[in-house]
Amino acid sequence: MSSRLHDVSPNAEIVSKEAARAVNVAACVGLQNVLKTNLGPRGTLKMLVGGAGQIKLTKDGNVLLHEMQIQHPTACMVARTATAQDDVTGDGTTSTVLLCGELLKQAERRTSEGLHPRIVTDGFDIARDATLKFLDEFKVPLAESDDSSAIENRELLRCIASTSLRTKLDHELADTITEAVVDAIQCVAPDEISDTPLDLNMIEIMTMARKMGTDSRFVNGIVLDHGGRHPDMPKILHKCHIMTCNVTFEYERTEVQSGFFYTNAEEREKLVESERKWLDERCKQVVDFKRSVCKDGESFVMINQKGIDPLSLDIFAKEGILCLRRAKRRNMERMTLACGGSPIHSLEDLDPSQLGYAGKVMEATIGEEKFTFVEECKVPKSCTILLQGPNNHTIAQINDAIRDGLRAVKNAVEDRAVVPGGGAFEIAAAINLREKTVKSTQGRAKLGVEAFAEALLIIPKILAENSGFDVQDSILLLTEERESSGLAVGLDCESGEPMIPADQGVWDNVRVKRQSLYLSTVLANQLLLVDEVIRAGKQMGRQPDVDPNDPMMGM
Repeated sequence: MSSRLHDVSPNAEIVSKEAARAVNVAACVGLQNVLKTNLGPRGTLKMLVGGAGQIKLTKDGNVLLHEMQIQHPTACMVARTATAQDDVTGDGTTSTVLLCGELLKQAERRTSEGLHPRIVTDGFDIARDATLKFLDEFKVPLAESDDSSAIENRELLRCIASTSLRTKLDHELADTITEAVVDAIQCVAPDEISDTPLDLNMIEIMTMARKMGTDSRFVNGIVLDHGGRHPDMPKILHKCHIMTCNVTFEYERTEVQSGFFYTNAEEREKLVESERKWLDERCKQVVDFKRSVCKDGESFVMINQKGIDPLSLDIFAKEGILCLRRAKRRNMERMTLACGGSPIHSLEDLDPSQLGYAGKVMEATIGEEKFTFVEECKVPKSCTILLQGPNNHTIAQINDAIRDGLRAVKNAVEDRAVVPGGGAFEIAAAINLREKTVKSTQGRAKLGVEAFAEALLIIPKILAENSGFDVQDSILLLTEERESSGLAVGLDCESGEPMIPADQGVWDNVRVKRQSLYLSTVLANQLLLVDEVIRAGKQMGRQPDVDPNDPMMGM
């Protein structure tokens, strides 16, 4: 094959047979060695430095794979597969890279002894199907009788979020963010979980460079990144009626091309006066509506998507109305979900039922930027998580982690099941493969099943290694405990001893495990079956060299 390719394309670079497989295995194992130190709550950080000196500290495998410049084509393929895992499930990037690399490493040991790669991949497929079937038996249902009980079980949701966040953040900071994540999920959860999926777009993540990361909090309402445009408007209001509208309070151009002509200054003054009168009447309608709605101790806030001119702002300020103009469309949509009411597009038929309600509205100035906090909403279906930190590195790290935490809780609620964490599933699945699947598999394919079982142990092995414990001792302890007790047993990263994940509140997502098993096995199988790596020597845009003495040239 190689000689035929060289005849067709003399410039092609070809790596054949065992050398091609060795190249692929080396690339995957190299990527595995980069990411393995990040796994688990005791993992280390990576510092990414950009070409212009930008610095980013992270443990998130998805961020690393997106930001790193990977040259090797096989490593690029593994990285794309792992980032696809994050796009689908929101977590499991590092685990996918580790499992794929370990599958190739175990397969390389077998093929170097003469076993054909096709036999290994057949065994991998059998083992994967058996492991996925075992996953359905091993998972723990969240709620068997009532759809809403999973959302209402705050302690369980807190444990799920904490398991995800503690692998990416400092433990004290992770505990603070965990509470905010659970509050946010419970806020936006629909009444019927089975019918409507959780919409995480209803959770606004707002960042502010101030205070400490542990000062980040959940806001039961909306935080707008702009404030009032008049110095006399109130800064703090209580018991507020919220009017969200898309109505103009400034001079507008006509919709068709037209012109106004006047012959003297008096006619011009009449024109300006008529326009001002039209705006004053619109302002008067809002002021009269505010007086009819607000009782003693109540306030009025108007958030407008269109503009409000300075004279109109002055009228509203004198009436004690807080006005925000040119609000962003996404904020307008979330505002009605958080505060209630409905958007107002015309001032002709104003009705109190169109107004929302917020217990407190406060304007805050941080540096040169203004923020408006709309809090204490009654039955919000949209909310905000306010991320604070002393610098951009801290905020970026929290922002990356909080998305994974939200997705972890969302996945658990929608799956209605979780998997015991701390390597418990991998230990139990490896024992199940050795005791049942290997014995039921005929022929040499059982060697592939044994390799898959050994590869699954990479997760508890790396957890033990990153926690500073002896890998062999930890795996033996976990295996013996699982075989003797029959319980789901994981590794305690603090003590190195076996622990019951359910008692410690360590839970993983079912769909993350399922997707990781699928992706890593399919990719490992494809790379194992590659027997030639060819870099074509195509001459891009160049004409072939022509010999001027060639007799065929003139034809």
